[in-house]
Amino acid sequence: MRPARDFFAPLAVGAPPPLREIPARPSRAIHFFDPSNEKMAGKVPGMVGTVDVLLGNLEDAVKAANKEAAREGLVRIARDTAGLGGEGAATQLWTRVNALDSPWVLDDLTRLVTAAGDRLDVIMVPKVQGAEDIHYVDRLLAQLEAKAGLERPLMVHAILETARGMANVEEICGASPRMQGLSLGPADLAADRRMKTTRVGGGHPGYLVRQDPADGSAEAIAAPRTSYQQDLWHYTIARMVDACAMHGISAYYGPFGDIADTVACEDQFRNAFLLGCVGAWSLHPKQVEIAHRVFSPSPEDVAHARRVVAAMGDGTGAVMLDGKMEDDASLKQCLVMVELSEQLAAADPALAERYAAAQAEQEASA
Repeated sequence: MRPARDFFAPLAVGAPPPLREIPARPSRAIHFFDPSNEKMAGKVPGMVGTVDVLLGNLEDAVKAANKEAAREGLVRIARDTAGLGGEGAATQLWTRVNALDSPWVLDDLTRLVTAAGDRLDVIMVPKVQGAEDIHYVDRLLAQLEAKAGLERPLMVHAILETARGMANVEEICGASPRMQGLSLGPADLAADRRMKTTRVGGGHPGYLVRQDPADGSAEAIAAPRTSYQQDLWHYTIARMVDACAMHGISAYYGPFGDIADTVACEDQFRNAFLLGCVGAWSLHPKQVEIAHRVFSPSPEDVAHARRVVAAMGDGTGAVMLDGKMEDDASLKQCLVMVELSEQLAAADPALAERYAAAQAEQEASA
């Protein structure tokens, strides 16, 4: 058993000390790009400052013949793109490496950490099965950080894509001080669970509840009845959020594959936001705007939250606002909104203006 006092000791001589607290940086949209695709890679400099996270993808979306080109392309982008990656950068730089059972992952980690580790912020690890996978990456990263002379430890983000990973989700979250967060990988998870859907995220029209018939007659049973489509991923996201909250890391919705259906994408992102997720993956630029909007508390909600905080004073007792009781539990909920809004506003001037305008409007009408 590893003593608790050793948990925050470097796992390699010369490696930087592990983080005591994960930095709270906006990551509403994690926008994926293929570094081996010249057209896609060429758009990266123009996206710096317009999206919270740019992620160089080395895994499933990259053909086997392009793996090395993608890896080297990401190194070039990391080294040559101003404002991308590292402390104080306008946009974070993440990467998704190949799976731990693949022939490419060792070269991914070795090359990226030693050639561009000072510009990388987070390494996303796919198909994590249990804490042992994180332990392996943790030790290897410490060795590579020491070799590269890095002063800042890289963070690790796990993707939940298997039933075993979901069963071990709490252990995965607590496996290393490097753990930054978890993402839902709905397509691979659906296959591993033997779910009967071919969609990448989102709901399914066959997963529904239906209104009871008016009576037990054949006519009533056959008559049209109101039905409501349900969310296939509600349980999974809620369990993931609980595990992340327990360990002080962030939960994310993964990909929404139907690029054209922006309405359903927004609905799915909002469900995840309301349940406690802080962001989602973006597979197309149009999804970036949706994620930035959905995963930012609305100006009206933030203004109301500030009003509750002001009215509650020291946080004890209860007050009535607009005919509703607000108490200590209300204050805690409102503080979540206020703190998140302040983090986002510090990095998003346009959002800061909207928050200030809503606050001023509410104060004027008070």
